[in-house]
Amino acid sequence: MNKLKKGDEVIVIAGKDKGKRGAIALVKDDRVLIDGVNVAKKHQKPNPNAGVAGGIVDKEMPMHISNVAIFNSASGKADRVGIKQLDDGRKVRVFKSTGEVVDA
Repeated sequence: MNKLKKGDEVIVIAGKDKGKRGAIALVKDDRVLIDGVNVAKKHQKPNPNAGVAGGIVDKEMPMHISNVAIFNSASGKADRVGIKQLDDGRKVRVFKSTGEVVDA
């Protein structure tokens, strides 16, 4: 079970965008793509067949999963995630600081 999933609100804890918050758009292996975070300029060639104009465009780049932490809205801070097995056998993600279930 992954500790971070698509749609989780995370906060960046390292790198040039430290302190920024956003939702996870994609999780692939050990990298995450976050909306509005780690934006780079990309030089794009025009493609008339697809109707794409050329120029310099902003593109969100993936960052390593270790540079983000899940945002705990109750405390207003970054938190760590653990996995706990419930009495009925389901595994759920919990915040390490409070023990609350992440997926409500």
